[in-house]
Amino acid sequence: MQENAQNNEMKDEKPMITFDDLGLNKDMLRAVKEAGFTIPSPIQAVAIPVVLSGRDMVGQAHTGTGKTAAFGLPALNNMKKNNGVEILVITPTRELATQVSDELYKYGRGMGSRTTTVYGGSSYKRQIDLIERGASIVVATPGRLLDILKKDMLSDFSPSVVVLDEADEMLDMGFLDDINEIFSFLPTKRQTLLFSATMPKPIKLLAERILQNPEFISITKGETTNTDISQEYYVIEESERDDAIIRLMDSEDTQKCIVFCRTKSEVDRLSNVLSNAGYLANGLHGDMEQRQRETVIKGFKQNSVKVLVATDVAARGIHVNNISHVFNYHIPFDPESYVHRIGRTGRAGTKGKAITLLTPLEFKELQRIKAKVGTTMTHAFVPSKNDLRASNLKAIVKNIEDQHIYNEAHQILDMLKEDIDEATIMFKLVSMILDKQTLAGPNTIGIPADKLASILERLSKRKDSRGGRGGYRGNNRNRSGGNRDRNRSGGGGYRGGDRNRSSSDRNRKRDRD
Repeated sequence: MQENAQNNEMKDEKPMITFDDLGLNKDMLRAVKEAGFTIPSPIQAVAIPVVLSGRDMVGQAHTGTGKTAAFGLPALNNMKKNNGVEILVITPTRELATQVSDELYKYGRGMGSRTTTVYGGSSYKRQIDLIERGASIVVATPGRLLDILKKDMLSDFSPSVVVLDEADEMLDMGFLDDINEIFSFLPTKRQTLLFSATMPKPIKLLAERILQNPEFISITKGETTNTDISQEYYVIEESERDDAIIRLMDSEDTQKCIVFCRTKSEVDRLSNVLSNAGYLANGLHGDMEQRQRETVIKGFKQNSVKVLVATDVAARGIHVNNISHVFNYHIPFDPESYVHRIGRTGRAGTKGKAITLLTPLEFKELQRIKAKVGTTMTHAFVPSKNDLRASNLKAIVKNIEDQHIYNEAHQILDMLKEDIDEATIMFKLVSMILDKQTLAGPNTIGIPADKLASILERLSKRKDSRGGRGGYRGNNRNRSGGNRDRNRSGGGGYRGGDRNRSSSDRNRKRDRD
């Protein structure tokens, strides 16, 4: 009986799918091997056969799941190697355009394909020349691409495969009208692929307009956030944000992280605060010159910058696989922005952590995000100085155990033993190490559980009785500035109106220019 049960279990097990099983040709299988891929990710295993078949497709999957290979490998596989552009990929930002272009070049170099990147801030003439010289793949941002098409700067532009990558980010950045206009210039006979981490209603309507009988693929398992990302939130007073972010970075093993802010001025200020606290921090926002932006991103990728402080718009398109943490200095305005922010960590099968700071007045926003995103977020408390010292002791012991012994150490020890016994020498040396473990800020940060419960109960009662949002103000010295930031920020996502329209228009204009 037991043997039969084991046999039945073995029959139910599905054999592991490999890239050899997906129908790719020899050139693409060689590219897969050179890229170091072993087995296809879930989105690749499902999407590659669909794209190979020539069908339109909508793919919903978390960021960092291998979407570029999911559309790039089969699209390259199907190329006819005719003169002219065969594949067009539209991305929301310059940074993502560059990254996608680099990946497609690696996949296609063995078959002689040529890739050109098109975005604002670079010479029109150079980009047009590169396309006209025989580029088979164009990766473009919406603003610059639309300008080129409207000015009729390309003699023959008829891609047979069009990919919209990170479609919901393009929606958030105000590019939806541009995308619709771009498709009026493209051939009606084409294969269209749309990829998006979330599927808000405007993206669904866009898919209905530009795709023909598409295959819908979803690799989200009912959640729009990656299950490899643990999510925590910390309830603090408004004035404690700087101290809290530094304390949490001190207590976490933050190998490389992004701190999201709402405004450009906040990015500049906080990056200076973190640099002064000893972190390799740098800021990134839309007012920076393109060369500055590229320098900061290069430093972040090459580890000369370990903490990237950025606005939502500036950080879009940054896809680095070894980001261990994402910090929300303020809770984002909408669930879609939250999904995109935390999607920068936990990529390519690695574990990541997302940490959000909020005040009691922002609890309603937290509940809205949790309900809309369908995710699990754990309430945690900022460690005290005493807690942090205790947790650091193991690290100190490990450092001492691993310390190389220099020849001069014997001489110094002999000199010390002339006046001090060995036990006292050891205590003094360990104390020297402890003296260097400086911890900034007050001993305790954040609102304790008993006080928080009372505050939330009071807020709820006042809201019920007055129809307002309650009277809790806490330490509210920065509240007016926070409201100004909220009204001025352009980092929020689609809200059904045009409250953030002017900011989106400015960002779109920069992309064109």
